[in-house]
Amino acid sequence: MVNGDPLQEESMTVSVPFAALYPAELDLLRRDDLTVDDIVNLPEDLHYELIDGRLVLTPLALPIHQFLSSETAYAIREHCPDNFLISVEQAILMDRITELRPDVVVIREEGAGRSPVLPVDVPLVVEVISQSSKHKDRDFKMHMYAHAGIPSYWIIDPLAERVTFTQFCLDAVGVYQARLQTDDIVTVDQPWEVTLDLPASTRKRDRLRRVARPDT
Repeated sequence: MVNGDPLQEESMTVSVPFAALYPAELDLLRRDDLTVDDIVNLPEDLHYELIDGRLVLTPLALPIHQFLSSETAYAIREHCPDNFLISVEQAILMDRITELRPDVVVIREEGAGRSPVLPVDVPLVVEVISQSSKHKDRDFKMHMYAHAGIPSYWIIDPLAERVTFTQFCLDAVGVYQARLQTDDIVTVDQPWEVTLDLPASTRKRDRLRRVARPDT
């Protein structure tokens, strides 16, 4: 909890207790030379990412984080063409030593027969900022998604004064450029028409800040 606000910090509890991991799995946490082949048999409910050969267990998100992810996925799904699907926390194979799990992923159906999915089958990824991920989402992950050629990257930031949406689009030289940033109701046209009600998200966040019991 930060400054008494339970919505400003993520719980550091992971989805699978360390005690539930086998010795060989625990040994993976000590290594920095892993590839995607080394982690293929990890438990499906273990919440992790592989970053530059290092297995990183990620915190369980707070309900407001999950709410914003779900609302964004629902908004994208509303006009989704039949040949795409929307997934939450789907692993993407960035390279042999990095596998990331964005909060929301748009996938072409022809690429949905495997996991992790390939970047070539992903036109859009969305990250919802948390206290523990805010620097990684804006720096490392942005670089990785751009390097992989994913055309669009969205950031939803509930830590700002108002819940804020930023849309990044890949330019001709493979660098993300901010196309728009807003905390208002917004409609974008990539990858298709999507409307996000940011003021409604801010109201929900602020209400939770008022009524949620402190994390004690």
